[in-house]
Amino acid sequence: MSSLAFTVLFVTFLIISLLVRFWLASRHIRHIMANRAAVPPQFVGKIPLEAHQKAADYSVAKTKFALFVVILNAATLIGFTLMGGLQWLAEGSLFIFGPGYRYQLALVLSFALISGLIELPFDYFRQFVLEARFGFNRMSPRLFFTDLMKSTVISLSLGLGLVWITIILMEKSGDLWWLYAWILWCSFQMLMLVLVPLFIAPMFNKFKPLEDENLRTRIENLMQRIGFKASGLFVMDGSKRSAHGNAYFSGFGAAKRIVFFDTLLERLAPNEIEAVLAHELGHFKLKHIVKRIVVMFAASLAFLAVLGYLKNQTWFYTGLGVEPMMGASNDAMALILFALVLPVFAFLFSPLTSLSSRKHEFEADAFAAQHTNSQDLVSALVKLYEDNASTLTPDPLHSAFYDSHPPATVRINKLLAAG
Repeated sequence: MSSLAFTVLFVTFLIISLLVRFWLASRHIRHIMANRAAVPPQFVGKIPLEAHQKAADYSVAKTKFALFVVILNAATLIGFTLMGGLQWLAEGSLFIFGPGYRYQLALVLSFALISGLIELPFDYFRQFVLEARFGFNRMSPRLFFTDLMKSTVISLSLGLGLVWITIILMEKSGDLWWLYAWILWCSFQMLMLVLVPLFIAPMFNKFKPLEDENLRTRIENLMQRIGFKASGLFVMDGSKRSAHGNAYFSGFGAAKRIVFFDTLLERLAPNEIEAVLAHELGHFKLKHIVKRIVVMFAASLAFLAVLGYLKNQTWFYTGLGVEPMMGASNDAMALILFALVLPVFAFLFSPLTSLSSRKHEFEADAFAAQHTNSQDLVSALVKLYEDNASTLTPDPLHSAFYDSHPPATVRINKLLAAG
């Protein structure tokens, strides 16, 4: 393939993805606003009109902001590639550090830092303007920047080490470097399943053992019926950042733990909490987590194999506005370019991931209905829809393309039928 042909292909996919995103967003906004005046029949008497309209306005505001971020991301992508941003970074890093691993790590680090600085104002706006406008933000600016510093240090400490080893494999391991890099990446992901709940998450939140004895007994009985073992039941102080509520289990093997947001415990009754947890445990018992990991690992193997081919093709670099560096390795540049363009070419496959996720959600709901009262899960979901300002009337096509969870009305109807 010529560099010009690849440039045309890249720009074509980028334009198509932008057009599809804007088309779906416009449909979504119109559909929500068209149904803003009345609560859907299934939720009449359960969710007030005021809460329904708040959810509509919140969803529209998030969608409009997301479109602005899409434009920003597209401009940043073009700036780094076709307009020469990465070329400038590479030349500057090579001039300062000379050829070798220091140059390659400097290139990755400078790219990561610049990308983070570009995103920072929009992350701040999302938290302190958009979320605050609808009453969800509970984070102080000090906590925001403290989290940012912690996450940056952790990401650089772990990420740069992973990138460094990957670059060594790319340079020293021959044509099958991508297979060894895949083994490294999979091992790293499995290690993080243990490290995150035990060491990293406690750096950001406090986790206290669940003190409510009645609720603890109820949950332990549920786990015994289902056959699930966990290292502990914990309450997380999610309220110091957001009013949104959730529950989840994390970890792997002996590190598995069940975590409740304190905001969730404040809002739901014990029987509703049990039903929500039964849904989450359904994902485990039905092997949804294992299936997702297998798919993720298989996809990463395919992507790395493609990168193994692309990194030796001059047109891959020149077609994206980069001249391969003479006298220096281009492995770091190949990693950056691939990370930048992969979402552009993979975007149109997003509905497949969403479809699989919604299927798992339906199955987990059915599992919960078998082990708890389905009406309890319905009432819990209604409260969560209201508290989290989740729109009850998403555009069906927009939802099918993006949403990992089924639309509220469809999900509730299925649960009522199961009950």
